Amino acid sequence: MSAYASFREFYPFYLGEHRDVNCRRMHFAGSTLVLAVIALALLSGQLAWLWLVPVAGYGFAWIGHFVFEKNRPATFRHPLYSLMGDWVMYWDVLRGRVKL
Repeated sequence: MSAYASFREFYPFYLGEHRDVNCRRMHFAGSTLVLAVIALALLSGQLAWLWLVPVAGYGFAWIGHFVFEKNRPATFRHPLYSLMGDWVMYWDVLRGRVKL
């Protein structure tokens, strides 16, 4: 899958790919929107809304990379670890370990 032996080894690389605060903000906004869409779909019983999950999540993140960070998203090279990294970084933002 990747040159990384573990997610623990990958995560510092992942954070390095998100140095620009605006990129991190786009990730956070997209992830928050993903959670909102999932909640809306489940609470309303309208599961068709779930098609928006990848659009919101990846759309915001990729705009952050291409417009602000000026790099290729790690998703293209490390899809599973990148998805995990998105949610670990989200949690780290909520805990104040990563700044917005």
